[in-house]
Amino acid sequence: MVNLSINGMQVKVPEGTTILEAAKKLNFRIPVLCHHDDLCVAGNCRVCVVEQLGGKALLAACATPVNEGMQILTNSLKVRSARKHVIELLLSEHNADCTKCYKNGKCELQDLSNEFSVGDHLLLDLIDLKNYTIDRFSPSIQKDDSKCIRCQRCVRTCEQLQGVNALTVAHKGDRMKISTFEDLSMAEVICTNCGQCINRCPTGALVERTYLDEVWDAILDPKKHVVVQTAPAVRVGLGEELGLEPGNRVTGKMVATLKRLGFDSVLDTDFTADLTIMEEGTELLTRLKGALVDRDPGVALPMTTSCSPGWVKFIEHTFPEFLPNVSSCKSPQQMFGALAKTYYAHVRKLDPRDVVSVSIMPCTAKKYEANRPEMRSSGYKDVDYVLTTRELARMIKQAGVDFNKLKEDKYDSIMGTSTGAGVIFGATGGVMEAALRTAYEIVTGREVPFDGLNIMHVRGVEGVRMASILIEDCKEEWSFLNGVELKCAVAHGLVNARTLMNSVKRGEINVHFIEVMACPGGCLGGGGQPIPTNEEIRKKRTEAIYAEDMSMKIRKSHENPEVIGVYKEFLGEPLGHKSHELLHTHYTERVRY
Repeated sequence: MVNLSINGMQVKVPEGTTILEAAKKLNFRIPVLCHHDDLCVAGNCRVCVVEQLGGKALLAACATPVNEGMQILTNSLKVRSARKHVIELLLSEHNADCTKCYKNGKCELQDLSNEFSVGDHLLLDLIDLKNYTIDRFSPSIQKDDSKCIRCQRCVRTCEQLQGVNALTVAHKGDRMKISTFEDLSMAEVICTNCGQCINRCPTGALVERTYLDEVWDAILDPKKHVVVQTAPAVRVGLGEELGLEPGNRVTGKMVATLKRLGFDSVLDTDFTADLTIMEEGTELLTRLKGALVDRDPGVALPMTTSCSPGWVKFIEHTFPEFLPNVSSCKSPQQMFGALAKTYYAHVRKLDPRDVVSVSIMPCTAKKYEANRPEMRSSGYKDVDYVLTTRELARMIKQAGVDFNKLKEDKYDSIMGTSTGAGVIFGATGGVMEAALRTAYEIVTGREVPFDGLNIMHVRGVEGVRMASILIEDCKEEWSFLNGVELKCAVAHGLVNARTLMNSVKRGEINVHFIEVMACPGGCLGGGGQPIPTNEEIRKKRTEAIYAEDMSMKIRKSHENPEVIGVYKEFLGEPLGHKSHELLHTHYTERVRY
């Protein structure tokens, strides 16, 4: 332990603690820009400088470990003056036309400028902002170099959390910028569209491509029937954008709000999450039969999930040899879109051309996924527009709806009923848990042997988790699985996905089923979720997801009455001709793309 004083107050902290962390122990807030709790230390911006009594130079609090007997001042005249000058220098190279900026009111640089009363200064004309361009080519991410302060959070995020390296530092001196390979657009480089860079950008340099105006136009068009679906993670994140603390479940209020915004039908992505389990679970069991009974060498195991479009794009680029291993199931978003313009339109007696399908997602990669060429199995673009959780909050504010005073409402019928298994898709390990709840019961006729259906072995925050379940006393048609130890692996964050898949590639681990979510924590930590994000916030959202699961009347996908109904009335059976046509892709389509 190390003893030091901060602003005259004594504190004892473990060796290796930074000054920034030690100050937090005493409830002193030191401003930061380049620092982020999820990332390694950088010390680039110098906004966090502090004074050490007797020292010659100011210290970067985020990058300096404490020493015995240190006497630190976090708000001396010298410190305040230095911070103000640093902010002025950053503003001199920043397009500070704040009223036109998407991040206006939520920009960390703007907050610091207000806090330190930075007004007119002499450095505004150092850089010609007209030389900068705005990259709008990606369907998911917009990059504006004129707003970049070169803190490199995005670079570290892309490298350390995701292992993609789509962004890097280019050039030197006053020409230094955050760039892509050969200055290509974000649409042309190997970017997974995960949006984690957006979540950590302190300014408006990286934001999601917004489709708010297009959605408003559709709602206000009397000829259009606008259907909206909401992903499971949105209900545990939306409240943060509207004044609530992290971890609040706002499902009922969210539904009531969407109805007030003018959507013709408010439905639930969790319905098609349940449908995904029926299709994906059947696909897994079919592959196991092919491998264990038919001895078919062409069966690709382990099978991996396909719900996360960031993960799918990552495996396309990084491990193309494993594309046959990816489940052919579309994601719940895309299954919903396909059914909205076929099954739903038929039941409601609507012309599919007049149905506009909108999804509210915690994910920026969903915008990219909706634009993929294979996602038109309904004969139309299955999902027309994707909005993030943040965009929905903006929409609510634009409409003047007092969210927190609304009474709770329920989803509409036809694709609006869901189960707890569908809800937990929002957390890492949730797809695996939901699949095991159903697959085990299909095979044995019994519930999974875990207290309250909670399969704790696949839950957690570890980057890669392993679990297995012994299958015994199977039904006669599944007797070939008697005594089989079904081995599973779960990974979240693409750098962990790379580690896992490399282990599979080298033969170091042998599993049957793999779940991968591109974002830390799963969808609840997605690139379209409220900012800020860190491990503590993601933990609270996770707790809310599982609390929602426990509150549901039905907690197994195969018991969802609307799922049973859609098979009886429309699809026939899992992996049948109709479901294959509407709800599945083939890996060769991904190769072509």
